[in-house]
This record gives sequence, C-alpha cells and structure tokens, in this order.
Amino acid sequence: MAHETASIGPDRRIGRSRVADQIVDDLRERILSGELANGARLPAERELAEHYGVSGATIRESVRVLATIGLVDVRHGAGSFVTAEPDTMIGMSIASVVRLEGVGAHEVLGLLGALNRHAAQEATRHATDEEIASLRAAAEKLAAIDDIDTAREDLRAFMRRMSEISHNALLVPLCRLLADVQVELAIELSGGRLTEWMRVAGGLHEHRMALVEAVESRSPERAAEAVDAHSAYAASLILSTPQAKKVQAADPGYARLLAGMFTARLAG
Repeated sequence: MAHETASIGPDRRIGRSRVADQIVDDLRERILSGELANGARLPAERELAEHYGVSGATIRESVRVLATIGLVDVRHGAGSFVTAEPDTMIGMSIASVVRLEGVGAHEVLGLLGALNRHAAQEATRHATDEEIASLRAAAEKLAAIDDIDTAREDLRAFMRRMSEISHNALLVPLCRLLADVQVELAIELSGGRLTEWMRVAGGLHEHRMALVEAVESRSPERAAEAVDAHSAYAASLILSTPQAKKVQAADPGYARLLAGMFTARLAG
C-alpha cells in the first residue's frame, strides 16, 4: 500500500544545545497534535536535516528516540512511519517500568484489578443495554473450557469488553494490555496443561457471571465488589499452580517473566 509522506512545514532551525532532544520534542508534539498523522511516512532524512539545519546523524538519533517511545516505526528500505497508537505508547511505558523497577506479579495483577474495578463502575453508568448483553455473551462462551487456545482468545475478549463498555478512552488501552499479560501469565504458570488451565480459567466462571450481573444491576457499588472478588480469586488461582512455585524459585516476583511478556506483547 502506498504511503503519503507527511509535510513538515516551514523550516525550524534548531539551536546547537541538546539539538536531538529539541528535534524529538518538536516531532513528538507534531505527532501527538495530529499534524503528522498516524501511518504517514516521515520526510526523508536529508529533508529533515535541511528543515532543522542539522546533520543526518542528529536526525537518525532523534528518530531512534521516537522509535523507542513508540511514536515511530523505522522500516529498513521503506522509511520511518508515524505509529501513534495508544496501546503501543502506554505499553512501552509500562514495560519499561516493569523492567527497571522489577515490578512483580502481585503489583501487575493488583493494578489490573483496580483498573477493572473502575471500568466496571463506569460501565454501570455509561454502557448501553446492548453492550452489557455483549459482555454477558462473552462471559457465557467461557462456561465450558476444553481448548487452551480458544479459551485464551475468549478470555481476552471478555476482559477487553469490560473496559470497552466503560467508554473511558484511557482505561481501554491500559486494561487491554494488562489483561493480555494476565492471560499469558496464567497460561505460562499452568505449564501449558489443559487440566491446570481448566482449573484456573474455569474456576473463575462463577465470578465472571457475578461480575456481569453486577454490571447489569447498574449498581457501581455492587460492580466494585464483584470485581474485587474476581481479581482476588484470579490472583490466588494463577499464583498457586505447581508451575508457579517452580518459576518463583528462580524469579521470586515473576519480574523477569513479566518483562518478557510485555516485550512479546508489544512486538506482536
């Protein structure tokens, strides 16, 4: 598919102090404001160098920084493209914190629980009857679990739907990322065995249905209680498998495992 190269506008000569940082700031502002649209190809290195009055090396450094923070995708032989996707930007920030601070499973699962709590409360206020019905349909698909891959996708769909019907644009990418990582963590700690996966994912079915019923009741208080119960039981099931104990012996907080999952999630 042909991509249109974005226009960079009038020249903006940059002072010599912290040149690359200033270029990063300028391009980031243009991307976040929509002036450089998502999917657009950045101007060629030579054009950017002339525009800012700097060397090609400085432009390459600036583009590398933008790529690191998830705003640009460098495709060798094709150019650099704007990739201002909320999931990517949020995901890269969280993944960096997980790796730098050694954030463990309890912190990640706890954060997801808190976000889901807010999402469920927002859903009681803002979701349409049809949207809540779609949440129930997603939950009912998990009544019987007999295949890991199918259940993985159905569980992701249910957890994502909860955030989507909250109609909160910030909650959606946050919950989506963390929910996907929780599902992958559950599968990893089940050792890939269907019996363990059925015990973990299947064991949460009553809690999922209670959560749906709480949202259907349109009671924020009841929804909060249902999410808290679901989150606590999910964490206890996920972290109590035989495989979890083996992994914990080598990685006490599961920090390395989680960092790898975040990285894989973003690369995928």
